[in-house]
Amino acid sequence: MKIAIITGTTRPGRKSLAVAEWVHVQASKRDDAEFEIVDIADYDLPLYDESVPAMMGQYEHEHTKRWNAKIAEFDGYIFVTAEYNHAAAAPLTNAMAYPYNEWVNKGAAFVGYGGMGGVRAVENLRLIVAELQLADVRQAIHLSAFDDMENFETIAPRPMQAKQLETLFDQLIAWSGALKSLRESQLVNA
Repeated sequence: MKIAIITGTTRPGRKSLAVAEWVHVQASKRDDAEFEIVDIADYDLPLYDESVPAMMGQYEHEHTKRWNAKIAEFDGYIFVTAEYNHAAAAPLTNAMAYPYNEWVNKGAAFVGYGGMGGVRAVENLRLIVAELQLADVRQAIHLSAFDDMENFETIAPRPMQAKQLETLFDQLIAWSGALKSLRESQLVNA
C-alpha cells in the first residue's frame, strides 16, 4: 500500500512542507503502508492548461503526464492544506484538477493548518475529492497556528495531534486497502 503526503502550497516561506515532514515522521513509525512526500512545488504546474477535460485521459502536456503518472502510483493520499481566504490554497486545487481517473476509488485524508487549524480548507477539499471519486475518511488533523506552531514559524504539534494522526492513518489505510481491492476486481471484470 502506497500513500502520498501531498503538500498544498508553493509560495516562499510556506509551512506545508514542514507539516508534511511532520506527518511523514509519524508515518515512518508504521509498517502497514509506504508513505512518500509529494511536493507540488517540484512539478511547476501552470494554471490548468489541458484542452480536453481530465476525465477523458487525453493529456497533451509533459507536465500533466509527469504529475498524473506520480498520482497514479498511490493507493491513498494525505492532503496537507493551509487555509487561504476560507479555502484551500490555489496551487493544491489546481494540482488536483489535472488528474481524474488517477484519483478514482482511492482514499483521502486531510491535515489542515492555520489560524483556525485549516478547518474551512479541509471542508473545501472534501467537496473536491467527492467529485474526483476519492473516499475521504472522517478523521482530520487541524494544526493551530496558535497552539501547534511556535511564533507562527516552527511546527510543534501538541501530543494529542500525533494520537489523532494515528487514527487518521488507521482509517486511511483501511479505506485505501478496501478500495484497492475494488479497483483490482474492476480490472479483472473489465
